[in-house]
Amino acid sequence: MGPDSPAKPTPAPDQEENSSSPTTALLSFDTDAYSSNPSHKTSILFISLTLITCIALSAAFAFAFLFFSAASSSAGVDSTARALTKLKRPVVILISSDGFRFGYQFKTSTPNIDRLIANGTEAERGLIPVFPTLTFPNHYSIVTGLYPAHHGIINNYFLDPVTGDAFTMANHDSKWWLGEPLWETVTNQGLGAATVFWVGAEVKKGSWSCPVNLCHHYNQSVPFEERVDMILQYFDLPSEEIPVFMTLYFEDPDHQGHKVGPDDPQVTEAVARIDSMLGKLISGLEKRGVFEDVNIILVGDHGMVGTCDKKLIFIEDLAPWIVIPDSWVQSRTPLLAIRPPPDISLSEIVSKMNEGLQSGKVKNGNRLKMYVKEELPSRLHYSASDRIPPVIGLVEEGFKVEMKNSKRQECGGAHGYDNSVFSMRTIFIGHGPQFARGRKVPSFENVQIYNLVTSILNIKPAPNNGSASFPQSILLPSS
Repeated sequence: MGPDSPAKPTPAPDQEENSSSPTTALLSFDTDAYSSNPSHKTSILFISLTLITCIALSAAFAFAFLFFSAASSSAGVDSTARALTKLKRPVVILISSDGFRFGYQFKTSTPNIDRLIANGTEAERGLIPVFPTLTFPNHYSIVTGLYPAHHGIINNYFLDPVTGDAFTMANHDSKWWLGEPLWETVTNQGLGAATVFWVGAEVKKGSWSCPVNLCHHYNQSVPFEERVDMILQYFDLPSEEIPVFMTLYFEDPDHQGHKVGPDDPQVTEAVARIDSMLGKLISGLEKRGVFEDVNIILVGDHGMVGTCDKKLIFIEDLAPWIVIPDSWVQSRTPLLAIRPPPDISLSEIVSKMNEGLQSGKVKNGNRLKMYVKEELPSRLHYSASDRIPPVIGLVEEGFKVEMKNSKRQECGGAHGYDNSVFSMRTIFIGHGPQFARGRKVPSFENVQIYNLVTSILNIKPAPNNGSASFPQSILLPSS
């Protein structure tokens, strides 16, 4: 009978039917039919007791299964840091995948990233970059534990307000680079460090001289595979000569994200390639018998968001309120930074610009807000440096600022926006003896990583903006 067929009426059971079929009687709930038959009463009692017993036993077995499964699971969770089996002391490999937006790990199959997550500790909703969410400020914050206002690299490009000298990403003069990066902290304490590319690593300062064979000068043309091999070669050294801190840097998927935006197949392919490089590293460490001894920290420096030139704000459109000369503007987008002559009122500039932007007469004007830098939200930590221009504009996610209308209609990707914007988040994964397996932790700012590394290596940190107690919330205690 099909599900839509009409149900046939059930005939009322008679005494004869009840006598021959106690099951039918149970289903019809005709208890009167049994009142005069003791054998039927016994059958009901037996069946009822059997059902109750079965239910009770099933519940007991289910409870026992859940209890022992939970106990087994708890027993498998590390309560203390795992002992080293081959290396003589802790080693950290800090890896950066530039522009790896949080969520990219779900774009394609990433078995090696998945393995690190499953057997390590992950920031469940991503790592929070510092503001501005740009490459140089963030990479240097990761290794110094300082906000850009304190480590001096306040943008990818900027001017010294006193000398007028220009900082570019090719500048390795130590006068620009403040704070104490991890490779310097490590060498200060008589230990070895090695860098296979990282922002600031080529700068000679303090005890760090960028030694040959331990400090590789950045060269974008070096294949990713060769970079991984450079790291693996250190583990072929005698145990006491292996550097305790190493950095490894990949430009992707930032390179593709800028060209085509975060949602293009090129980015997906780049993510898969990064995963394969991690697989090569893991395989190499396993062949040397040290994978479980090494602490791997995988991070990005910032995220990425799609942009198109229809999402533009033109400074020239503010002319009815105020004229901003090109010479005042030190960066436009996504961070608008203005340094006017010293005799110009900063508050008046900000007031007139905001008046025009909020007038409704400037295209996309409500997507930009201007500040005197001391009045920026304190969470940005972006005022305590003379290098930071005195007038700062915060642009909404995905919008760009241009001086004049160029009629271009290009689409791509960008970063640098407010670090509270979720698309600017990146990844944090820690794997190794001092990271719990399968653990999820809340998001945190990347200035905390410096103290995390010094805690793993059991060395004294330099002063920084991270919390001294933070490592306790991430790392397993020593046994």
